[in-house]
Amino acid sequence: MNASEEYGAAAGDEARIRVVMSGKISLLLLGAFAAVQSAPALADFRMCNNTTNRVSVSLAYTDGQAWVSEGWWNLKPSDCDTLVRGALAAQFYYVYAMDERGGEWKGKAFMCTSDREFKIDGRQDCFVRGYDRTGFFEVDTGKDAKNWTVQLTDPTNP
Repeated sequence: MNASEEYGAAAGDEARIRVVMSGKISLLLLGAFAAVQSAPALADFRMCNNTTNRVSVSLAYTDGQAWVSEGWWNLKPSDCDTLVRGALAAQFYYVYAMDERGGEWKGKAFMCTSDREFKIDGRQDCFVRGYDRTGFFEVDTGKDAKNWTVQLTDPTNP
């Protein structure tokens, strides 16, 4: 069973973001698996670039106590990458993306970023610590472990 939600990019009407939740395992298969092995369900957080340009992506999340932002994943047109492997530790993830032509997918949740590859603890005092302060958009993955794919699209290709 697939469910999807559309998210408008904060950069006006320049782009649209589609979040797609992948399907669930059938109850029969799940029951057979549970009988053989008791293991926690795994889920991945994936990003797909369905635009005509290369896109750079950064991700932020919290474990309930501390914030972390990290980047950059560079996705070619029609390319996908897994940003988080395994069980999703948070319900909400935050994404900022920009393409090589200056287009952005952003929001109102501000996190620290850097021009080069980064992994930054905390989201306060970005400028004081030598980082940029960037607005990320929120992705609600729900409370259950699921596979999530965020799809960045061109405005002419919803």
